[in-house]
Amino acid sequence: MLNKMTKEELELLSYTRIAELYLKENKTTLSTADLFKEVCKLLDLGDIEYQQQLPDFFQSLTTSKEFILLNDGKWDLKSNHSVKINIDEIYEEKDEELGEDENDNGIPDELEDEEYDEIVEDDYDDDNEDLSDLTILDDEEIEER
Repeated sequence: MLNKMTKEELELLSYTRIAELYLKENKTTLSTADLFKEVCKLLDLGDIEYQQQLPDFFQSLTTSKEFILLNDGKWDLKSNHSVKINIDEIYEEKDEELGEDENDNGIPDELEDEEYDEIVEDDYDDDNEDLSDLTILDDEEIEER
């Protein structure tokens, strides 16, 4: 696709968009310098532009949501990588942080579910009782007071 585009069409794209299309088409990973060299080749940019624009290109890659910097220092598209989250591991770590006597909600394990439900319901009822004697006033009543 990139090779079929004219120079004028390529110039309408950002460097990061060209880099994204390049990585997608070539199914490869490249360092910042090598990736920008490929972008410069496509745009017929010289060494001076390469040297001047390389820091800005790097910053664009780091702030873009499309790219990921791999452990080997090469860039790839985030869409080529998935994140695997082990929920059980997260809960185990949280339990260890809280200690053995508490679950992940901070409620002691000794409390039965029924007892906890009663506590929550009592708190809810108390909150509603506090609101029962409130009156809603309209603008005229507010001005009178």
